Amino acid sequence: MATQNEILVVDDEIGIRELLSEILEDEGYTVKLAENAGEARAYRNHSRPSMVLLDIWMPDTDGITLLREWAAGGQLTMPVVMLSGHGTIETAVEATRIGAFDFLEKPVALQKLLATVGRALKQRDTSAPPPLDLRRIGATPQIADVERRLQHFLMAKRPILLTGEPGSAFEICAQSLRFSGAPWVRLDSGQRLINAPLDVLQQASGGVLFCNEIGNYSRMEQKGLAFVLSKFEKYALRLVCSTSEALGGLATEGKFDASLLAALTAGAVTLPPLRTRVDDIPFLVEAKWRDLAGADPSAPTPFSQSAIEVLRVAPWPGNHAQLDGVVTNLTQTIAGEIGSDHVHALLSGGREPAPTSGIATRFFELPLREAREAFERLYFEHLLGKEQNNMSRVAERAGLERTHLYRKLKQLNIRFLRRHEEH
Repeated sequence: MATQNEILVVDDEIGIRELLSEILEDEGYTVKLAENAGEARAYRNHSRPSMVLLDIWMPDTDGITLLREWAAGGQLTMPVVMLSGHGTIETAVEATRIGAFDFLEKPVALQKLLATVGRALKQRDTSAPPPLDLRRIGATPQIADVERRLQHFLMAKRPILLTGEPGSAFEICAQSLRFSGAPWVRLDSGQRLINAPLDVLQQASGGVLFCNEIGNYSRMEQKGLAFVLSKFEKYALRLVCSTSEALGGLATEGKFDASLLAALTAGAVTLPPLRTRVDDIPFLVEAKWRDLAGADPSAPTPFSQSAIEVLRVAPWPGNHAQLDGVVTNLTQTIAGEIGSDHVHALLSGGREPAPTSGIATRFFELPLREAREAFERLYFEHLLGKEQNNMSRVAERAGLERTHLYRKLKQLNIRFLRRHEEH
């Protein structure tokens, strides 16, 4: 772990490294040295310096390539100032586009060096993105990848475009990018961007401006958004747009500005649909229930294992918003334990669910082991309900020995009522 105000100097010239180290240490900074990209890469893999002074021309890997590696891997979480003895405007622009904080030509004047370092460290302290926490929408590897991409785009100071299916958790994602206590402005249309864009910028300054479903914006509203896009860095706000529309198709039809789409696409992140991350569903159900009930963290949820399994294999065309609605409905209308029959009734609109429709289709998207377990849970829950927990009849219908049946139910975590049975 890096110490406070630790600066990593990466340069293949020993004289440059020693000179920069001496100057910076005299100013009270802690300095670490790397003579090539390999050493810098290894250091960044186990520590995060406060900032990096990175030479562009090195024998093993050039600085631009290393900067791009850090950006792609989610490791560009500190200001990086590029150094070059013979840089070009094109190189400086490319480095800035990737996410570099600034670009200095060698030999660097002392005062310019110290001023740039001071600004970089100040930006790190005041403008670093808050730690992302997307646990409200899941904890699977897909969500971890969303977190990584968002972190990268924040460090690169790009506007963010959230894409996905209807009902995706766009707003929750946008809220995760907000500093505690910072302004939050949500726009469900772009009318204010036409009438008073500067008022919107001032209101959201230092916080998050969330423009929801921009695929529905008129061409005039899109012009207002383009104006905000040109000013968002000046107002130190995070611009987050969302869409469940295919903006590329709208641009092809002339309904969405192609240049605006190109600018937003540089920070595009797709939220994975709920049906592709079923392992998140039990957690999301419990989190929503606790939020609604204000329950003690140790209190068991009213959702039975069979109910959770039905929720896991449902297709969820409405994604996160639909799941929230289902959990809210069941929590507020069912007293006591919530079973699979309650979930079936709500998801099917009161119709008797067909065993091979919808749920069976969902099985084909699961790994074999998970699909088999999901089917077995539904199968035994159905038999237990049909036979009113008469284990003799359930065992007979399933073609199993009673001891094997009990072991199978325990293995599947299926709760059942033990009762006296006539033989």
